[in-house]
Amino acid sequence: MNDILEPGMLVRHPGNTDWGLGQVQSRIGYKITVNFEHAGKVVIDGRRVELDLVTSSEG
Repeated sequence: MNDILEPGMLVRHPGNTDWGLGQVQSRIGYKITVNFEHAGKVVIDGRRVELDLVTSSEG
């Protein structure tokens, strides 16, 4: 799933739902940088965490 992530896409972290909605800033290899509503900018290791894609209707 993380393979399809591109800047601008909206995601949620499955283990930290309190971080709120996140917007993908970049994806370089396994490093995914996401700006979350309540946690700020976080670098995710895509080998360890499978982010949940949020569709526009879920927003």
